[in-house]
Amino acid sequence: MTTSRSDRFPALDIFRGMTICFMIIVNTPGNGGNTFSPLLHAHWHGFTPTDLVFPSFLFAVGNAMAFVMPKWESLPAGTVTAKILKRTAIIFLLGFLMYWFPFVKRGDAGYYLSPFVETRVFGVLQRIALCYGAAALMIYFLKPKLAAWLAVALLFLYWGCLYWFAGPGDPLSLEGNAVLRIDRWLLGEKHLYHGEGLAFDPEGLLSTLPAIANVIGGYLAGNWIRRNGINWETVGKLLLAGVGLVFLAWWWNFFLPVNKKLWTSSFVLLTGGLDCIILCGIIYAVDFRNITVGKQFFTVFGKNPLIIYLLSEILAIILYFVQTNEGVSLYESIYRNGFSWIGGKTSSLAFALVFMLTCWLAGWWMDRRRIYIRV
Repeated sequence: MTTSRSDRFPALDIFRGMTICFMIIVNTPGNGGNTFSPLLHAHWHGFTPTDLVFPSFLFAVGNAMAFVMPKWESLPAGTVTAKILKRTAIIFLLGFLMYWFPFVKRGDAGYYLSPFVETRVFGVLQRIALCYGAAALMIYFLKPKLAAWLAVALLFLYWGCLYWFAGPGDPLSLEGNAVLRIDRWLLGEKHLYHGEGLAFDPEGLLSTLPAIANVIGGYLAGNWIRRNGINWETVGKLLLAGVGLVFLAWWWNFFLPVNKKLWTSSFVLLTGGLDCIILCGIIYAVDFRNITVGKQFFTVFGKNPLIIYLLSEILAIILYFVQTNEGVSLYESIYRNGFSWIGGKTSSLAFALVFMLTCWLAGWWMDRRRIYIRV
């Protein structure tokens, strides 16, 4: 980790900051059953604005790699490989420990140590780690052009795997998909996410394959900007690429539906295209129109994305873990007593916004002291 930072592509910090901001809002509603529909993931096939958040983070990881990798050119291959593997391992471990935290559970006889056998192995940070590691190694050793073709190959390979390894019935259903079957065989049900009503992990191992393409796409976009500079031609071609990807996603959707929880290949193209378009919009606003409204706010998130995301998740876990005299979690108690009076879905959103602003204040404090934590 380090507490120093050099200036980089400003729109990248804003893009990443917007992603973290929205991620915290959708992850911490006051009442998950009383939330505005755009702030919910699609139930299965389909797409909502919330489904764009996670792939956008992967896209931003790829963007950042485009500005870091040129610094590795003078380093031995062994040193670079060690850097990539170390960062991959640390991020993966942080994600795993976050799901295990606070390492104890509450039972009839009091607290007891939360067993490893019931701990979720894969998750958001774990997928970020694996995708970063795979994409960084591919780009460094195989060069960007070949890595791009391999990303395309991964999308088609994953399409085939969804049918080759599927169970009986609909291969794209929640109960019969290949992601579920492979994760169950590899890890067992107790190590998987159970929020879907059965043991199924939306960040499973098999569905990590197409997600690598989100990082490589982000790298290609960032590298295009880094090499060509901020000008109308650069942004125009990136915008055309984004529109083209969205069109291809629309076409592929007829054969392989857009599905965030399966991370289908059409979902990768759709989110990659939208991210290119959004990034172009940010560049236009910041660099061409010199619009500064909201710039500093989102930059605070963008400068310390990993630590602020971890903070938001750990804080939420603690609030859920602590029980009040009312017999409910502190999280629910705060919502009931401080926000439910607002009424309707707005009360749930208000809680999420206050929670997000609390995390922002922590990021602002770090930024004021020029503390920037990376791994």
